[in-house]
Amino acid sequence: MKRRDFMRAVGAIAGLGMTAIPARAQGQIRRIGVLAVEGPAPQLLEETLKQRGWTLGQNLQIEYRIYNGDTDLAHRYARELISLKPDVLYAVTNTSMAALQLEGSTIPTVFAMVSDPVQRHYVDSFSRPGRNVTGFTPFVPSLGAKWVSILKEVAPDIRRIGLIYNPEPGNNAASFRKSIDETAGTTGVVSVEAPSGGSSDIERLILSLKEKPHTGLIFLPDAFTWVHRAHLTALIGQCRLPAIYPLRGFVDAGGLISYGSDIKKIFVAAASYIDRILRGANSAELPVQVPTEFELVVNQKAATQLRLQLSPTLLARADEVIE
Repeated sequence: MKRRDFMRAVGAIAGLGMTAIPARAQGQIRRIGVLAVEGPAPQLLEETLKQRGWTLGQNLQIEYRIYNGDTDLAHRYARELISLKPDVLYAVTNTSMAALQLEGSTIPTVFAMVSDPVQRHYVDSFSRPGRNVTGFTPFVPSLGAKWVSILKEVAPDIRRIGLIYNPEPGNNAASFRKSIDETAGTTGVVSVEAPSGGSSDIERLILSLKEKPHTGLIFLPDAFTWVHRAHLTALIGQCRLPAIYPLRGFVDAGGLISYGSDIKKIFVAAASYIDRILRGANSAELPVQVPTEFELVVNQKAATQLRLQLSPTLLARADEVIE
């Protein structure tokens, strides 16, 4: 999908008002079950639905379950939400969607911040999901190659890369690994290392790479690392390791550089899909949306602390430079 086509699609979705699709039952309170981590998704969900005529406590009820990166808790909350039989489920992150799928839910579901939904068997195809699930995936596998290229541009001497993500069930590292390995192999990178076991292995990997010269880090999309981004970016700064992140929230927390989608736009568009389903739309017929618009955000202060001299070309390309 071309960039202008995606933006036009999102604009059309966001522009749908209360009369776009008739409600199935006037005066009925509709219910949404949300499985997510801390972040802007809940607020943007409520704001977007309010603009479309939904009022909490009057015609809308939302049940939140915030699991904050704890995989076991995500599965428990998934069962709770399904047992409540809401009209729509909203899954934010790979872990949320994996937990709901494992329970075999047939409730209409909208996801956001989920990567490679076809490979994960959440949907049949992007154009026609064909099941009870649809949504927005801001992460495409080819981003892996882009993260390697930017990291090498930031720190050309890198010969080793550490992949940072929670290796527990629910992650989708495999969808990025192929493009990362292929690009790394053509840029002088001799090894790509990843955590194993559980979330506690993330810090051990970072600390072990501190002792290996010419090492950089790539953060893959992951609920656990997002929740703990302040702690992890501080640790990485102490270890003096250059790192690239998939979302600008990591850079706002002190990280060096990010390249990825604007998640606020994703959450607004996902809320618009939820509105359409509440009014009778079939989730199986709402296409999964994939953005081609990405933002590059650089933290100049972090670069100075790491003693990195960022090129004028890179700074000129950045959508924002945090001084």
